[in-house]
Amino acid sequence: MRSPFPGMNPYLEHPELWSSVHSRLIVAIADALADMLSQDYRIDIEKRTYWHDETGDDVLIGIPDVSLLSRVDSNDTNKSVAVADRPSVQPTKILLTAPEEISERYLEIREVKTGKVITAIEILSPKNKRIGEGKEAYLRKRRKVLQTQTHLIEIDLLRINSSFLHHYTPISDYRILISRSHDRPSADLYAFSVRDRIPDIPIPLRPNEVEPILDLQAILQQIYQRGRYDMAIDYSLSPDPVLNKDDQEWAKELVNHG
Repeated sequence: MRSPFPGMNPYLEHPELWSSVHSRLIVAIADALADMLSQDYRIDIEKRTYWHDETGDDVLIGIPDVSLLSRVDSNDTNKSVAVADRPSVQPTKILLTAPEEISERYLEIREVKTGKVITAIEILSPKNKRIGEGKEAYLRKRRKVLQTQTHLIEIDLLRINSSFLHHYTPISDYRILISRSHDRPSADLYAFSVRDRIPDIPIPLRPNEVEPILDLQAILQQIYQRGRYDMAIDYSLSPDPVLNKDDQEWAKELVNHG
């Protein structure tokens, strides 16, 4: 079954589905690029890993050594203090928050001859857009890329925290940023709504090379069908996060008549 939406399906943003969608998108884009690029290039699927405390605290970057110090006050040795008998303190069972290992995958287009990273492609995750180590880790990587000759493509198909990076841009549901190294600080930003078809993406490579065009909409439709997400989605409910009132009515009509 095809997705009933002409562009991004907002139901795929659900926290229980997005991890799967993200993984499938990474692999599907890598496969599509392999068919488009010359033998001068190869596509790597890379991984960024960090530890995250589920309470929302920053990453656990290590457990400090603990020294147990025992101090004896010699003046207290012969003291006797009368204390009323009290019942001994009993322990209470508590649940400790376990740190979670987070792995985020992204793509790198490398020049075969030199191994140089020509283009980095990121698909944002919820943790990239919320305050915490996920966002900080991503921003560190982003700043590093922007200081090199590597092109950056940033795909944001999540409506949460829409002002995450581009607070100065027109308000939109979704965004795709294309930063060509030779054009910085200028960049191309595609801002689009849930009602729009996802724009085709030009893939910048070496200077003066034709930029192949990636049909991200077709790729998303493909993974929707192959992942059988229609069987996992309850279209009688509102998407998570919810749409605004007008878009919700529009989506309801699409689903009912799709």
